[in-house]
Amino acid sequence: FESKHRYFMDAANASDKIAVIDTKEGKLEKLVSVGKVPHPGRGANFVHPEFGPVWSTGHLGDAVVSLISTASDDPKFAKYKANNWKVVQELKMPGAGNL
Repeated sequence: FESKHRYFMDAANASDKIAVIDTKEGKLEKLVSVGKVPHPGRGANFVHPEFGPVWSTGHLGDAVVSLISTASDDPKFAKYKANNWKVVQELKMPGAGNL
């Protein structure tokens, strides 16, 4: 889940995507393309100083951690809305696996 627990983020490993599911509306919000074989674990939420609220996950088949901008109703994060459900940064890691 992202930080407000409305959107469930799930790894679609075979397609190298993260499925964003709106639990309030009961529908698929977005499929976000990420690195090879996104990790099926829960990920981590934090407020990035440049990109605002993000959800992050590593990859089993790629040496990166993807940061995905998440939606927020908080007015202080309104300036980040154009980036919602997009990869805003990939952090290079020393190796793939992330387990």
